[in-house]
Amino acid sequence: MIRSAAFVTAVSLAFALAACNTVEQRVGGAAVGAGTGAVVGGPVGAVVGGAAGAVSAPTVVRATRRATR
Repeated sequence: MIRSAAFVTAVSLAFALAACNTVEQRVGGAAVGAGTGAVVGGPVGAVVGGAAGAVSAPTVVRATRRATR
Protein backbone atom coordinates (compact mmCIF):
# COMPACT_ATOMS: atom_id res chain seq x y z
CA MET A 1 0.00 0.00 0.00
CA ILE A 2 2.75 2.44 0.92
CA ARG A 3 4.75 1.58 -2.20
CA SER A 4 1.83 2.28 -4.49
CA ALA A 5 1.15 5.63 -2.80
CA ALA A 6 4.81 6.57 -3.12
CA PHE A 7 4.80 5.57 -6.78
CA VAL A 8 1.70 7.63 -7.54
CA THR A 9 3.21 10.62 -5.74
CA ALA A 10 6.49 10.31 -7.64
CA VAL A 11 4.79 10.01 -11.01
CA SER A 12 2.49 12.97 -10.41
CA LEU A 13 5.42 15.09 -9.21
CA ALA A 14 7.38 14.19 -12.35
CA PHE A 15 4.47 15.23 -14.57
CA ALA A 16 4.03 18.48 -12.67
CA LEU A 17 7.70 19.38 -12.96
CA ALA A 18 7.67 18.60 -16.65
CA ALA A 19 4.97 21.24 -17.10
CA CYS A 20 7.29 24.03 -15.90
CA ASN A 21 8.18 26.48 -18.65
CA THR A 22 11.47 27.91 -17.52
CA VAL A 23 14.08 27.35 -14.88
CA GLU A 24 13.55 30.89 -13.58
CA GLN A 25 9.94 30.11 -12.76
CA ARG A 26 10.94 26.95 -10.90
CA VAL A 27 13.71 28.62 -8.93
CA GLY A 28 11.63 31.67 -8.08
CA GLY A 29 8.66 29.58 -7.01
CA ALA A 30 10.86 27.31 -4.93
CA ALA A 31 12.48 30.27 -3.19
CA VAL A 32 9.18 31.91 -2.32
CA GLY A 33 7.66 28.61 -1.24
CA ALA A 34 10.64 27.70 0.91
CA GLY A 35 10.67 31.08 2.59
CA THR A 36 6.97 30.95 3.36
CA GLY A 37 7.17 27.35 4.48
CA ALA A 38 10.09 28.11 6.79
CA VAL A 39 8.13 30.87 8.49
CA VAL A 40 5.03 28.72 8.93
CA GLY A 41 6.43 25.24 9.54
CA GLY A 42 10.15 25.45 10.25
CA PRO A 43 12.62 23.23 8.39
CA VAL A 44 10.01 20.71 7.28
CA GLY A 45 7.81 23.54 6.03
CA ALA A 46 10.73 24.92 4.05
CA VAL A 47 11.19 21.64 2.20
CA VAL A 48 7.49 21.15 1.52
CA GLY A 49 7.01 24.82 0.57
CA GLY A 50 9.97 24.73 -1.78
CA ALA A 51 8.63 21.69 -3.58
CA ALA A 52 5.11 23.11 -3.79
CA GLY A 53 6.41 26.48 -4.99
CA ALA A 54 8.49 24.90 -7.73
CA VAL A 55 5.51 22.91 -8.96
CA SER A 56 2.90 25.67 -8.83
CA ALA A 57 4.99 28.66 -9.99
CA PRO A 58 4.38 28.32 -13.77
CA THR A 59 0.61 28.18 -13.24
CA VAL A 60 0.69 31.27 -11.06
CA VAL A 61 2.86 33.16 -13.55
CA ARG A 62 0.54 32.31 -16.45
CA ALA A 63 -2.53 33.37 -14.49
CA THR A 64 -0.90 36.63 -13.47
CA ARG A 65 0.11 37.44 -17.03
CA ARG A 66 -3.41 36.78 -18.29
CA ALA A 67 -4.93 38.96 -15.59
CA THR A 68 -2.69 41.93 -16.41
CA ARG A 69 -3.43 41.91 -20.14
